[in-house]
Amino acid sequence: MLVRIDPASAVPLGDQIAASVRGAIADGSVRAGERLPAARTLAGSLGVNVHTVLRGYQRLKDEGLIELRRGRGAVVTGAASPALARLTDTAAGLIAQARALGLSDDEIVTLVRTGLNGPLGAG
Repeated sequence: MLVRIDPASAVPLGDQIAASVRGAIADGSVRAGERLPAARTLAGSLGVNVHTVLRGYQRLKDEGLIELRRGRGAVVTGAASPALARLTDTAAGLIAQARALGLSDDEIVTLVRTGLNGPLGAG
C-alpha cells in the first residue's frame, strides 16, 4: 500500500496519512483483514515521527475503519467498507471546507443536521 503525504499542505500530516489509507479502502486496494504497515516502518518511509503515523491510525480507529492491537498492529476491520470509507472522506472534506469558511463545530453540526435549507443555508 502506498501512502502519500504533502509536507507543504495545510492539512496535518496525521490527517493526510488517514486520508491516504481511507482512499485505499475506498478504492478496494486494501480490504478487510489486511494489515497496515507498522507505524515505525511507515514513519521511516515517509520521514515523519512515529507519533504522526499513530495519530493517523488513531483517527481511522475512531472512525471504525481499523483495529489497533498490541503485537498485531493495525488491521482493517470487517466494517471498513469502501462506501463507508468514501463517505468518511467526503465528510472530512466538508469539515475542512466549513472550517476554512470560519464555521464553528456547532455550526457545522447544525448545517449537517438541517441540510441546505436550515438556518445556515440559502433556504
